[in-house]
Amino acid sequence: MSQGAAVLPGDPPGGRRAAAVWGIGVGVYFVAIIFRTSLGVAGIDAAERFHINASALSTFSILQLLVYAGMQIPVGLLVDRLGTKKVLALGAVLFTTGQLAFALSHSYETALASRALLGCGDAMTFISVLRLGARWFPARRGPMIAQVAALFGMAGNLVSTMLLARLLHGAGWTATFGGSAAAGVFVLVLMLLFLKDHPEGHEPPASEQTGGKGFVRRQVVRAWREPGTRLGMWVHFTTQFPAMVFLLLWGMPFLVEAQGLSRETAGLLLTTVVLSNMAVGLVYGQIIARHHAARLPLALGTVAATALLWAAVTGWPGGHAPMWLLVTECLVLGACGPASMIGFDFARPANPPERQGTASGIVNMGGFVASMTTLLAVGVLLDATGDDYRIAFASVFVLEALGLSQILRLRTRAQQRERERIVASRVETVHVPA
Repeated sequence: MSQGAAVLPGDPPGGRRAAAVWGIGVGVYFVAIIFRTSLGVAGIDAAERFHINASALSTFSILQLLVYAGMQIPVGLLVDRLGTKKVLALGAVLFTTGQLAFALSHSYETALASRALLGCGDAMTFISVLRLGARWFPARRGPMIAQVAALFGMAGNLVSTMLLARLLHGAGWTATFGGSAAAGVFVLVLMLLFLKDHPEGHEPPASEQTGGKGFVRRQVVRAWREPGTRLGMWVHFTTQFPAMVFLLLWGMPFLVEAQGLSRETAGLLLTTVVLSNMAVGLVYGQIIARHHAARLPLALGTVAATALLWAAVTGWPGGHAPMWLLVTECLVLGACGPASMIGFDFARPANPPERQGTASGIVNMGGFVASMTTLLAVGVLLDATGDDYRIAFASVFVLEALGLSQILRLRTRAQQRERERIVASRVETVHVPA
Protein backbone atom coordinates (compact mmCIF):
# COMPACT_ATOMS: atom_id res chain seq x y z
CA MET A 1 0.00 0.00 0.00
CA SER A 2 1.12 3.55 -0.64
CA GLN A 3 1.54 6.12 2.08
CA GLY A 4 -1.65 7.75 0.95
CA ALA A 5 -3.50 4.65 2.09
CA ALA A 6 -2.43 5.04 5.69
CA VAL A 7 -5.00 5.17 8.44
CA LEU A 8 -6.70 8.56 8.32
CA PRO A 9 -7.50 10.63 11.39
CA GLY A 10 -10.69 9.24 12.88
CA ASP A 11 -10.38 5.97 10.94
CA PRO A 12 -11.49 2.94 13.01
CA PRO A 13 -8.52 1.01 14.41
CA GLY A 14 -9.42 -2.52 13.32
CA GLY A 15 -7.67 -5.28 15.27
CA ARG A 16 -8.82 -8.44 17.03
CA ARG A 17 -11.83 -6.89 18.75
CA ALA A 18 -13.04 -5.47 15.45
CA ALA A 19 -12.67 -8.91 13.86
CA ALA A 20 -14.64 -10.53 16.70
CA VAL A 21 -17.53 -8.06 16.58
CA TRP A 22 -17.64 -8.06 12.80
CA GLY A 23 -17.50 -11.86 12.86
CA ILE A 24 -20.76 -11.97 14.80
CA GLY A 25 -22.44 -9.89 12.10
CA VAL A 26 -20.96 -12.15 9.43
CA GLY A 27 -22.36 -15.14 11.34
CA VAL A 28 -25.86 -13.68 11.02
CA TYR A 29 -25.29 -13.22 7.28
CA PHE A 30 -23.96 -16.79 7.03
CA VAL A 31 -27.18 -18.20 8.48
CA ALA A 32 -29.31 -15.93 6.29
CA ILE A 33 -27.57 -17.33 3.19
CA ILE A 34 -28.22 -20.90 4.33
CA PHE A 35 -31.91 -20.08 4.59
CA ARG A 36 -31.97 -18.11 1.33
CA THR A 37 -30.35 -20.87 -0.75
CA SER A 38 -32.03 -23.83 0.95
CA LEU A 39 -34.72 -23.87 -1.72
CA GLY A 40 -32.03 -24.32 -4.40
CA VAL A 41 -31.44 -27.92 -3.32
CA ALA A 42 -35.13 -28.54 -2.61
CA GLY A 43 -36.68 -27.28 -5.84
CA ILE A 44 -37.71 -30.72 -7.11
CA ASP A 45 -39.00 -31.72 -3.66
CA ALA A 46 -40.96 -28.45 -3.37
CA ALA A 47 -42.62 -29.08 -6.73
CA GLU A 48 -43.76 -32.50 -5.51
CA ARG A 49 -44.79 -31.31 -2.02
CA PHE A 50 -46.95 -28.43 -3.25
CA HIS A 51 -47.99 -29.99 -6.62
CA ILE A 52 -46.79 -27.05 -8.73
CA ASN A 53 -45.27 -26.50 -12.19
CA ALA A 54 -42.08 -24.65 -13.18
CA SER A 55 -43.66 -21.17 -13.20
CA ALA A 56 -45.18 -21.65 -9.75
CA LEU A 57 -41.88 -23.06 -8.45
CA SER A 58 -39.98 -20.04 -9.71
CA THR A 59 -42.48 -17.82 -7.89
CA PHE A 60 -40.95 -18.92 -4.58
CA SER A 61 -37.58 -17.44 -5.43
CA ILE A 62 -39.05 -14.52 -7.38
CA LEU A 63 -41.18 -13.41 -4.43
CA GLN A 64 -38.27 -13.87 -2.05
CA LEU A 65 -36.00 -11.77 -4.27
CA LEU A 66 -38.75 -9.24 -4.97
CA VAL A 67 -39.05 -8.59 -1.26
CA TYR A 68 -35.27 -8.58 -0.89
CA ALA A 69 -34.72 -6.11 -3.73
CA GLY A 70 -37.60 -3.89 -2.67
CA MET A 71 -36.21 -3.69 0.85
CA GLN A 72 -32.68 -2.65 -0.10
CA ILE A 73 -33.11 1.14 -0.07
CA PRO A 74 -35.38 1.14 3.02
CA VAL A 75 -32.87 -1.11 4.81
CA GLY A 76 -29.99 1.15 3.80
CA LEU A 77 -31.87 4.11 5.24
CA LEU A 78 -32.62 2.19 8.44
CA VAL A 79 -28.98 1.22 8.87
CA ASP A 80 -27.87 4.82 8.35
CA ARG A 81 -30.45 6.04 10.86
CA LEU A 82 -30.77 3.30 13.51
CA GLY A 83 -27.41 1.55 13.35
CA THR A 84 -26.40 -2.02 12.61
CA LYS A 85 -27.44 -3.94 15.72
CA LYS A 86 -31.14 -3.04 15.66
CA VAL A 87 -31.51 -3.77 11.96
CA LEU A 88 -29.59 -7.06 12.14
CA ALA A 89 -31.64 -8.19 15.13
CA LEU A 90 -34.91 -7.51 13.31
CA GLY A 91 -33.58 -9.31 10.24
CA ALA A 92 -32.62 -12.40 12.26
CA VAL A 93 -36.07 -12.58 13.84
CA LEU A 94 -37.77 -12.32 10.46
CA PHE A 95 -35.66 -14.81 8.50
CA THR A 96 -35.75 -17.37 11.33
CA THR A 97 -39.53 -17.10 11.58
CA GLY A 98 -39.79 -17.44 7.80
CA GLN A 99 -37.63 -20.58 7.72
CA LEU A 100 -39.62 -22.21 10.51
CA ALA A 101 -42.92 -21.35 8.86
CA PHE A 102 -41.66 -22.79 5.55
CA ALA A 103 -40.83 -26.05 7.36
CA LEU A 104 -44.40 -26.31 8.64
CA SER A 105 -46.14 -25.22 5.43
CA HIS A 106 -48.40 -27.69 3.64
CA SER A 107 -50.06 -25.29 1.19
CA TYR A 108 -48.50 -23.34 -1.63
CA GLU A 109 -49.90 -20.04 -0.37
CA THR A 110 -48.51 -20.48 3.16
CA ALA A 111 -45.13 -21.47 1.79
CA LEU A 112 -45.07 -18.35 -0.41
CA ALA A 113 -45.78 -16.11 2.57
CA SER A 114 -43.01 -17.84 4.51
CA ARG A 115 -40.43 -17.22 1.78
CA ALA A 116 -41.52 -13.57 1.57
CA LEU A 117 -40.94 -13.18 5.31
CA LEU A 118 -37.57 -14.88 4.95
CA GLY A 119 -36.62 -12.55 2.12
CA CYS A 120 -37.53 -9.53 4.23
CA GLY A 121 -35.22 -10.64 7.03
CA ASP A 122 -32.47 -11.67 4.63
CA ALA A 123 -32.59 -8.19 3.08
CA MET A 124 -31.42 -6.67 6.36
CA THR A 125 -28.21 -8.65 6.69
CA PHE A 126 -25.61 -7.86 4.04
CA ILE A 127 -25.89 -4.07 4.07
CA SER A 128 -25.69 -4.19 7.86
CA VAL A 129 -22.52 -6.29 7.68
CA LEU A 130 -20.95 -3.87 5.18
CA ARG A 131 -21.78 -0.98 7.49
CA LEU A 132 -20.40 -2.87 10.50
CA GLY A 133 -17.12 -3.43 8.67
CA ALA A 134 -16.89 0.25 7.73
CA ARG A 135 -17.42 1.21 11.39
CA TRP A 136 -14.80 -1.16 12.81
CA PHE A 137 -12.05 -1.30 10.16
CA PRO A 138 -9.93 1.34 8.34
CA ALA A 139 -11.32 2.45 4.98
CA ARG A 140 -8.43 0.90 3.05
CA ARG A 141 -9.63 -2.51 4.21
CA GLY A 142 -13.05 -1.98 2.60
CA PRO A 143 -12.62 -4.10 -0.57
CA MET A 144 -11.15 -7.07 1.28
CA ILE A 145 -13.67 -6.87 4.13
CA ALA A 146 -16.54 -6.92 1.64
CA GLN A 147 -15.11 -9.89 -0.25
CA VAL A 148 -14.48 -11.86 2.95
CA ALA A 149 -18.05 -11.19 4.09
CA ALA A 150 -19.29 -12.52 0.76
CA LEU A 151 -16.97 -15.50 1.14
CA PHE A 152 -18.62 -16.47 4.42
CA GLY A 153 -21.97 -16.00 2.76
CA MET A 154 -20.95 -18.52 0.12
CA ALA A 155 -19.89 -20.86 2.90
CA GLY A 156 -23.55 -20.72 3.93
CA ASN A 157 -24.43 -21.71 0.38
CA LEU A 158 -22.01 -24.60 0.74
CA VAL A 159 -23.88 -25.80 3.82
CA SER A 160 -27.08 -25.79 1.76
CA THR A 161 -25.64 -27.76 -1.14
CA MET A 162 -23.74 -30.31 0.97
CA LEU A 163 -25.60 -30.66 4.27
CA LEU A 164 -29.22 -29.64 3.76
CA ALA A 165 -29.49 -31.63 0.53
CA ARG A 166 -28.52 -34.81 2.39
CA LEU A 167 -30.71 -34.06 5.40
CA LEU A 168 -33.67 -33.37 3.15
CA HIS A 169 -33.62 -36.86 1.69
CA GLY A 170 -32.84 -38.47 5.03
CA ALA A 171 -34.76 -36.60 7.72
CA GLY A 172 -37.51 -35.16 5.52
CA TRP A 173 -38.86 -31.71 4.75
CA THR A 174 -40.16 -30.55 8.15
CA ALA A 175 -37.22 -31.81 10.20
CA THR A 176 -34.64 -30.33 7.81
CA PHE A 177 -36.09 -26.84 7.47
CA GLY A 178 -37.40 -26.71 11.04
CA GLY A 179 -34.12 -27.90 12.52
CA SER A 180 -32.11 -25.37 10.55
CA ALA A 181 -34.18 -22.56 12.10
CA ALA A 182 -32.34 -23.21 15.39
CA ALA A 183 -29.24 -21.65 13.82
CA GLY A 184 -31.15 -18.38 13.45
CA VAL A 185 -32.03 -18.38 17.15
CA PHE A 186 -28.40 -19.03 18.06
CA VAL A 187 -26.93 -16.12 16.07
CA LEU A 188 -29.68 -13.80 17.30
CA VAL A 189 -28.77 -14.48 20.94
CA LEU A 190 -25.07 -14.13 20.18
CA MET A 191 -25.63 -10.80 18.47
CA LEU A 192 -27.84 -9.36 21.22
CA LEU A 193 -25.21 -10.22 23.81
CA PHE A 194 -21.99 -9.15 22.12
CA LEU A 195 -22.45 -7.03 18.98
CA LYS A 196 -21.76 -3.27 19.08
CA ASP A 197 -22.35 -0.76 16.29
CA HIS A 198 -18.94 0.92 16.56
CA PRO A 199 -15.82 1.07 18.75
CA GLU A 200 -15.56 3.58 21.58
CA GLY A 201 -14.60 7.04 20.37
CA HIS A 202 -15.98 6.47 16.87
CA GLU A 203 -19.63 7.34 17.39
CA PRO A 204 -21.49 8.61 14.29
CA PRO A 205 -22.40 12.32 14.16
CA ALA A 206 -25.57 13.28 16.01
CA SER A 207 -27.21 14.41 12.78
CA GLU A 208 -26.67 10.96 11.34
CA GLN A 209 -28.43 9.35 14.27
CA THR A 210 -31.47 11.61 14.35
CA GLY A 211 -31.98 11.97 10.61
CA GLY A 212 -34.17 15.08 10.74
CA LYS A 213 -36.86 16.30 8.40
CA GLY A 214 -36.44 15.18 4.80
CA PHE A 215 -33.80 12.61 5.78
CA VAL A 216 -35.08 9.84 3.50
CA ARG A 217 -35.39 11.99 0.41
CA ARG A 218 -31.99 13.61 0.93
CA GLN A 219 -30.22 10.30 1.44
CA VAL A 220 -31.69 8.62 -1.63
CA VAL A 221 -31.38 11.62 -3.97
CA ARG A 222 -27.80 12.42 -3.00
CA ALA A 223 -26.69 8.81 -3.26
CA TRP A 224 -28.38 8.33 -6.65
CA ARG A 225 -26.86 11.52 -8.08
CA GLU A 226 -23.40 10.05 -7.67
CA PRO A 227 -22.33 8.30 -10.92
CA GLY A 228 -20.32 5.86 -8.81
CA THR A 229 -23.49 4.67 -7.07
CA ARG A 230 -25.26 4.06 -10.36
CA LEU A 231 -22.22 2.41 -11.92
CA GLY A 232 -21.95 0.16 -8.87
CA MET A 233 -25.61 -0.81 -9.20
CA TRP A 234 -25.22 -1.79 -12.86
CA VAL A 235 -22.01 -3.73 -12.17
CA HIS A 236 -23.88 -5.64 -9.48
CA PHE A 237 -26.87 -6.08 -11.83
CA THR A 238 -24.78 -7.51 -14.67
CA THR A 239 -22.40 -9.78 -12.80
CA GLN A 240 -24.37 -11.40 -9.99
CA PHE A 241 -27.53 -12.86 -11.49
CA PRO A 242 -26.30 -15.82 -13.66
CA ALA A 243 -24.81 -17.60 -10.66
CA MET A 244 -27.70 -16.55 -8.42
CA VAL A 245 -30.26 -18.03 -10.81
CA PHE A 246 -28.20 -21.20 -11.15
CA LEU A 247 -27.69 -21.71 -7.41
CA LEU A 248 -30.96 -20.39 -6.09
CA LEU A 249 -33.32 -22.50 -8.21
CA TRP A 250 -32.62 -23.57 -11.78
CA GLY A 251 -29.16 -25.17 -11.59
CA MET A 252 -30.31 -28.47 -10.06
CA PRO A 253 -33.28 -29.00 -12.43
CA PHE A 254 -31.14 -28.04 -15.45
CA LEU A 255 -28.34 -30.44 -14.58
CA VAL A 256 -30.72 -33.30 -13.74
CA GLU A 257 -33.46 -32.86 -16.35
CA ALA A 258 -31.61 -31.24 -19.27
CA GLN A 259 -28.11 -32.69 -18.79
CA GLY A 260 -29.13 -36.13 -17.55
CA LEU A 261 -26.99 -36.07 -14.40
CA SER A 262 -27.81 -37.69 -11.07
CA ARG A 263 -28.78 -35.50 -8.13
CA GLU A 264 -25.49 -36.37 -6.44
CA THR A 265 -23.41 -35.27 -9.43
CA ALA A 266 -25.51 -32.14 -9.88
CA GLY A 267 -25.01 -31.33 -6.20
CA LEU A 268 -21.24 -31.65 -6.61
CA LEU A 269 -21.33 -29.21 -9.53
CA LEU A 270 -23.33 -26.71 -7.47
CA THR A 271 -20.72 -27.14 -4.74
CA THR A 272 -18.05 -26.37 -7.33
CA VAL A 273 -19.70 -23.00 -7.99
CA VAL A 274 -19.62 -22.21 -4.29
CA LEU A 275 -15.99 -23.29 -3.79
CA SER A 276 -14.92 -21.33 -6.86
CA ASN A 277 -16.75 -18.27 -5.51
CA MET A 278 -14.88 -18.49 -2.23
CA ALA A 279 -11.47 -18.83 -3.90
CA VAL A 280 -12.05 -16.12 -6.51
CA GLY A 281 -13.40 -13.75 -3.84
CA LEU A 282 -10.08 -13.79 -2.00
CA VAL A 283 -8.16 -13.20 -5.22
CA TYR A 284 -10.39 -10.35 -6.40
CA GLY A 285 -10.26 -8.72 -2.96
CA GLN A 286 -6.46 -8.76 -2.92
CA ILE A 287 -6.18 -7.45 -6.47
CA ILE A 288 -8.59 -4.56 -5.92
CA ALA A 289 -7.03 -3.62 -2.59
CA ARG A 290 -3.66 -3.25 -4.33
CA HIS A 291 -4.79 -2.02 -7.77
CA HIS A 292 -7.98 0.03 -7.65
CA ALA A 293 -7.93 0.47 -11.43
CA ALA A 294 -8.49 -3.28 -11.85
CA ARG A 295 -12.14 -3.02 -10.72
CA LEU A 296 -13.75 -2.48 -14.11
CA PRO A 297 -11.52 -4.91 -16.10
CA LEU A 298 -12.29 -7.65 -13.57
CA ALA A 299 -16.03 -6.98 -13.76
CA LEU A 300 -16.13 -6.85 -17.55
CA GLY A 301 -13.90 -9.90 -17.87
CA THR A 302 -16.22 -11.87 -15.63
CA VAL A 303 -19.24 -10.87 -17.69
CA ALA A 304 -17.52 -11.93 -20.91
CA ALA A 305 -16.37 -15.29 -19.53
CA THR A 306 -19.80 -16.01 -18.05
CA ALA A 307 -21.58 -15.28 -21.34
CA LEU A 308 -19.11 -17.42 -23.31
CA LEU A 309 -19.46 -20.49 -21.07
CA TRP A 310 -23.24 -20.07 -20.71
CA ALA A 311 -23.56 -20.05 -24.51
CA ALA A 312 -21.23 -23.04 -24.91
CA VAL A 313 -23.16 -25.22 -22.44
CA THR A 314 -26.68 -24.32 -23.53
CA GLY A 315 -25.79 -24.45 -27.22
CA TRP A 316 -23.83 -27.70 -27.16
CA PRO A 317 -24.86 -29.99 -30.07
CA GLY A 318 -27.03 -32.86 -28.88
CA GLY A 319 -27.99 -31.09 -25.66
CA HIS A 320 -25.75 -32.94 -23.19
CA ALA A 321 -22.57 -30.92 -22.66
CA PRO A 322 -19.42 -32.87 -21.68
CA MET A 323 -18.50 -32.95 -18.01
CA TRP A 324 -15.33 -30.89 -18.49
CA LEU A 325 -17.42 -28.07 -19.97
CA LEU A 326 -19.98 -28.20 -17.16
CA VAL A 327 -17.17 -28.06 -14.59
CA THR A 328 -15.61 -25.10 -16.40
CA GLU A 329 -18.94 -23.29 -16.48
CA CYS A 330 -19.38 -23.84 -12.73
CA LEU A 331 -15.87 -22.53 -12.06
CA VAL A 332 -16.61 -19.39 -14.08
CA LEU A 333 -20.02 -18.93 -12.42
CA GLY A 334 -18.11 -18.89 -9.16
CA ALA A 335 -16.55 -15.58 -10.20
CA CYS A 336 -19.95 -13.87 -10.53
CA GLY A 337 -20.40 -13.25 -6.80
CA PRO A 338 -16.94 -11.70 -6.26
CA ALA A 339 -17.39 -9.60 -9.40
CA SER A 340 -20.71 -8.28 -8.10
CA MET A 341 -18.94 -7.10 -4.94
CA ILE A 342 -16.95 -4.72 -7.11
CA GLY A 343 -20.12 -2.67 -7.43
CA PHE A 344 -19.79 -1.66 -3.77
CA ASP A 345 -16.21 -0.55 -4.46
CA PHE A 346 -17.54 2.00 -6.94
CA ALA A 347 -20.24 3.29 -4.58
CA ARG A 348 -18.11 3.40 -1.42
CA PRO A 349 -15.68 6.19 -2.43
CA ALA A 350 -18.51 8.11 -4.11
CA ASN A 351 -20.45 8.63 -0.87
CA PRO A 352 -19.59 9.97 2.62
CA PRO A 353 -19.81 7.63 5.65
CA GLU A 354 -23.27 8.82 6.68
CA ARG A 355 -24.66 7.74 3.28
CA GLN A 356 -22.94 4.36 2.95
CA GLY A 357 -25.97 2.29 3.94
CA THR A 358 -28.26 3.98 1.44
CA ALA A 359 -25.71 3.77 -1.38
CA SER A 360 -25.05 0.08 -0.61
CA GLY A 361 -28.79 -0.57 -0.70
CA ILE A 362 -29.06 0.94 -4.18
CA VAL A 363 -26.13 -1.14 -5.41
CA ASN A 364 -27.37 -4.37 -3.83
CA MET A 365 -30.78 -3.90 -5.41
CA GLY A 366 -29.27 -4.25 -8.90
CA GLY A 367 -28.25 -7.89 -8.88
CA PHE A 368 -31.40 -9.06 -7.15
CA VAL A 369 -33.66 -7.25 -9.62
CA ALA A 370 -31.78 -9.01 -12.43
CA SER A 371 -32.00 -12.37 -10.64
CA MET A 372 -35.72 -11.96 -9.98
CA THR A 373 -36.39 -11.04 -13.61
CA THR A 374 -34.41 -14.00 -14.94
CA LEU A 375 -35.97 -16.49 -12.52
CA LEU A 376 -39.40 -15.46 -13.78
CA ALA A 377 -38.34 -15.49 -17.45
CA VAL A 378 -36.83 -18.98 -17.18
CA GLY A 379 -39.93 -20.40 -15.48
CA VAL A 380 -42.33 -18.87 -18.00
CA LEU A 381 -40.21 -19.94 -20.99
CA LEU A 382 -39.85 -23.50 -19.67
CA ASP A 383 -43.62 -23.85 -19.40
CA ALA A 384 -44.15 -22.21 -22.82
CA THR A 385 -41.58 -24.36 -24.65
CA GLY A 386 -42.11 -27.72 -22.97
CA ASP A 387 -39.02 -27.48 -20.75
CA ASP A 388 -36.60 -26.31 -23.45
CA TYR A 389 -33.72 -25.06 -21.28
CA ARG A 390 -31.80 -23.81 -24.31
CA ILE A 391 -34.46 -21.19 -25.03
CA ALA A 392 -35.24 -20.44 -21.39
CA PHE A 393 -31.61 -19.90 -20.41
CA ALA A 394 -31.08 -17.54 -23.37
CA SER A 395 -32.89 -14.88 -21.31
CA VAL A 396 -29.59 -14.41 -19.45
CA PHE A 397 -28.02 -12.75 -22.49
CA VAL A 398 -30.74 -10.09 -22.69
CA LEU A 399 -30.07 -8.83 -19.18
CA GLU A 400 -26.30 -9.05 -19.59
CA ALA A 401 -26.54 -6.87 -22.71
CA LEU A 402 -28.68 -4.30 -20.88
CA GLY A 403 -26.32 -4.12 -17.92
CA LEU A 404 -23.21 -3.96 -20.07
CA SER A 405 -24.58 -1.01 -22.04
CA GLN A 406 -25.19 0.93 -18.81
CA ILE A 407 -21.74 0.14 -17.42
CA LEU A 408 -20.08 1.44 -20.57
CA ARG A 409 -22.28 4.55 -20.49
CA LEU A 410 -21.48 5.46 -16.87
CA ARG A 411 -17.86 4.40 -16.45
CA THR A 412 -16.20 7.62 -17.65
CA ARG A 413 -18.37 9.92 -15.52
CA ALA A 414 -17.91 7.76 -12.43
CA GLN A 415 -14.13 7.59 -12.82
CA GLN A 416 -13.88 11.35 -13.36
CA ARG A 417 -16.03 12.07 -10.31
CA GLU A 418 -13.94 9.69 -8.20
CA ARG A 419 -10.71 11.41 -9.25
CA GLU A 420 -12.22 14.77 -8.27
CA ARG A 421 -13.10 13.40 -4.83
CA ILE A 422 -9.59 12.02 -4.32
CA VAL A 423 -8.02 15.37 -5.22
CA ALA A 424 -10.42 17.25 -2.92
CA SER A 425 -9.70 14.81 -0.09
CA ARG A 426 -5.95 15.31 -0.44
CA VAL A 427 -6.35 19.06 -0.41
CA GLU A 428 -8.43 18.89 2.77
CA THR A 429 -5.86 16.59 4.38
CA VAL A 430 -3.06 19.05 3.60
CA HIS A 431 -4.95 21.88 5.29
CA VAL A 432 -5.88 19.92 8.45
CA PRO A 433 -4.00 21.51 11.41
CA ALA A 434 -1.39 19.30 13.08
